[in-house]
Amino acid sequence: MAQKASSSPQGMTKEHNDGPWLPNGTPRSARSNRKDYSSDGVTDNDIFMLPASDFQLLGLLTAIAALVRLFRIYQPSSVVFDEVHFGGFASKYIKGRFFMDVHPPLAKLLLTLAGWLAGFDGEFDFKEIGKDYVEPGVPYVAMRLLPALMGVMTIPTIFLTLKATGCRTMTAAMGAGLIIFENGLLTQSRLILLDSPLIIFTAFTALAWTCFTNQHEQGPSKAFDASWWFWLIATGLGLGATVSVKWVGLFTIAWVGSLTVVQLWVLLGDNFTVTPRIWFKHFLARFFCLIVIPLTFYLGLFAIHFVCLVNPGEGDGFMSSEFQATLNSKAMQDVPADVVLGSRVSLRHHNTHGGYLHSHNHMYPTGSKQQQITLYPHKDENNMWLLENQTQPEGPDGPIPGLNAWDTGEPTFIKDGTVLRLYHFVTDRRLHSHDVRPPVSEADWQNEVSAYGYEGFEGDANDLFRVEIVKPLSDGVAAKDRVRTIETKFRLVHIMTGCALFSHKVKLPDWGFDQQEVTCAKQGTLPNSIWYIEQNEHPLLGVDAEKVNYKNPGFLGKFWELQKVMWMTNAGLVESHAWDSRPPSWPLLRRGINFWGKDRRHIYLIGNPIIWWSSSAAIAIYLAFKALSVLRWQRGFKDYDSVTFKRFDYEIGTTVLGWAFHYFPFYLMQRQLFLHHYFPALYFAIMALCQVYDFTTNRIVALRLRDRPVIGRTGIAAFLAVSIVVFTLYAPLSYGNRWTQSSCNRVKLLDTWDFDCSLFPTELSHYSLESPSAGSAAQTTAPVITGDNGRKGQDVNVTPHPVAEPSVSRVEKVEYRDQDGNILNEEQVKDLEGKVSFETRYETRTRVIDSEGNEIADGPVGAEGLAPPHPDVDRLPETAADVPEDDGRDKPATASPDVDIGKEKSVERGDESKPRPASEPQEATR
Repeated sequence: MAQKASSSPQGMTKEHNDGPWLPNGTPRSARSNRKDYSSDGVTDNDIFMLPASDFQLLGLLTAIAALVRLFRIYQPSSVVFDEVHFGGFASKYIKGRFFMDVHPPLAKLLLTLAGWLAGFDGEFDFKEIGKDYVEPGVPYVAMRLLPALMGVMTIPTIFLTLKATGCRTMTAAMGAGLIIFENGLLTQSRLILLDSPLIIFTAFTALAWTCFTNQHEQGPSKAFDASWWFWLIATGLGLGATVSVKWVGLFTIAWVGSLTVVQLWVLLGDNFTVTPRIWFKHFLARFFCLIVIPLTFYLGLFAIHFVCLVNPGEGDGFMSSEFQATLNSKAMQDVPADVVLGSRVSLRHHNTHGGYLHSHNHMYPTGSKQQQITLYPHKDENNMWLLENQTQPEGPDGPIPGLNAWDTGEPTFIKDGTVLRLYHFVTDRRLHSHDVRPPVSEADWQNEVSAYGYEGFEGDANDLFRVEIVKPLSDGVAAKDRVRTIETKFRLVHIMTGCALFSHKVKLPDWGFDQQEVTCAKQGTLPNSIWYIEQNEHPLLGVDAEKVNYKNPGFLGKFWELQKVMWMTNAGLVESHAWDSRPPSWPLLRRGINFWGKDRRHIYLIGNPIIWWSSSAAIAIYLAFKALSVLRWQRGFKDYDSVTFKRFDYEIGTTVLGWAFHYFPFYLMQRQLFLHHYFPALYFAIMALCQVYDFTTNRIVALRLRDRPVIGRTGIAAFLAVSIVVFTLYAPLSYGNRWTQSSCNRVKLLDTWDFDCSLFPTELSHYSLESPSAGSAAQTTAPVITGDNGRKGQDVNVTPHPVAEPSVSRVEKVEYRDQDGNILNEEQVKDLEGKVSFETRYETRTRVIDSEGNEIADGPVGAEGLAPPHPDVDRLPETAADVPEDDGRDKPATASPDVDIGKEKSVERGDESKPRPASEPQEATR
């Protein structure tokens, strides 16, 4: 860490190329008669004062980066990996449809802006990997240009950052070159993804903070001047932008925050130039720039986010009713506050946000085979229920018959303990439960809930439910005593069995239209058995009746609710994925990610192994140095009396601390993690590598390399040359270019690199023989003629066609298996319909065919065509009986009203559909 210097930097001569050294070869340490908080061995590394030659070199490096990043950026011309999500979010922004994503909105808004400026109308849905961009005219190249240009800007950023730390120009150029030719960073920056914006904003923050630190370490003479303020404010803006792309920016905030604490601690120890008033001035300046500015920036981005998304969409099912009411067409008119017998109401589930208590004229395929009760996320006439007393009201001539019996006389409030029947208007059946297991959640503690009866039927005891008001959740004194619209939260307890009306995040199969299951639970968790009334009508509650409506949460209320939902959804991404990896494997580059495959070309996210392993070695070198220096310090050695030793410890230690903050927190996460989560840490590791090299060749006098600059320059040239060669070897996986099996096998250094070389042809010439479509077989047959004897033979005058390379085909096939893995035939599946739930398991198999279309046995194992389904695009269906209960707020109920209404209307009464082994998409991403 920074040491309090005993001298002043005044009187030094600035030198931009050779670091903190005086012409006589001694370190630029300050004179010992000055006691302030300035640091030994520090020069003014003002990046705006670099010589023209540095800027010329910087321009050349940036031009090379642009060529590398933009080369064939139109390739591939179909959706790649997480473009499914982030391109889809652009469509939703343009259409104003609310969605929920676990990442803040800055990068998504920028991608949307790029698409909108290029003429994107939002009609393309990005629904699946491999979907073609060209035919529908999607301006995908313009959208990819944004992250690509941000990737290009990373090159001058790291160059200037290394110069700001005091590195030589050649060392800074080496750092820029390593970023240019790093395959993983290249791949990620050429697609419609968030990592390139994240890295450039992280890099900008590191640049601004390094420049500010350089100003700070020069002591009181630089404090609070224009340059000092400029870089401090720039750091705050960088922090705000970084955390507004991904919450990984919180690690950047932690890095800057920890170094800020060190600075304030050093300032506190300066009794000569820092008075309490000046110390608080330093503190308030940092508080405003490093906390207030980033927070304001972050809030402002969400304000824009809410302004853009004003219409209901697939993501509003994640949010509370109060939040949804702020969206267009989701708001409702004021409704009567008091609920009385005879009220026509809609009941909404409190916890899962799954929707309204719903019934439709379709029956359960098993169990009682009575009418289905579900939870439906959209307003619909099938959500309306009449609240009846357990007996008809008495009139002058006895009980008053009919559904309108409670429309006259004095209104009767529904209080805690009232016993009710719920009559479904559309189908003339009542809410009903009995000791029968539900068709999906076949647990002993759950009973089926159905709609039972017919018009004119008086019902039976299994229709009776008791109201139990949950007072801690009810809003207001009156709402705790009697049922009031929206304000009262209550349970409906079945009189005969004691179970409570219950719903959880379990979807019914096709025969239930993928709507959410409703059961009667004897041991259900309290949140999942709580309901409230949203719509309320009654003839006795006229225009003068007290009215209520959802409280408008306001911007801060919506903002805070969305943050909580993002956090819970992010934490819930714990399912395994075909290409996930864990943090211990990242520094060693043990595994990549299969992004895309088509026409025997593939994009596989893998880094440049020379750069990854070298940067990891630099981190290990510093950690070993630090451990040894601490031991020697404890033993009384005076290593820290050396200015160079102190600068090595602090400067590289600051960078390694940035690496650690962006790497080790992932060990605490149980969610899905991927190689690209290491990219911010990789940036710091490359910086540390360059700084270690610069100290070794230029600043450590004992090594005697500073006087032989040709050695250092030769080393840089050689290392960059090797990195470029390795980059070209793996470039086909980065660009999706043509490749051969032999070339692939030569560079597959680790068995854990699971890209399949057998999916490439044996010769590049074979690409010209295959049709340009995914998984198609290249069939080439010679023309035939009929001879005089009537037999077919090959025309000898026709030039024989080359034999086609065996082709790998992607075929979708559904197999049903029992618990032991045995394949079930159609009759066995039909017998099990409605009796069991089907779980979906995705397997990718490769089928090799010859030129005649015949299958070749024992073909290569691998995934040709599309990458495996993304877990957030194709998640497993949640229909298992043993699914643990949770708070239910991390998944939306369903897609859209049009989809759900279409499902119901496409099935005639009594039709039973087969269980579909697939699942609906969800909006959360990683």
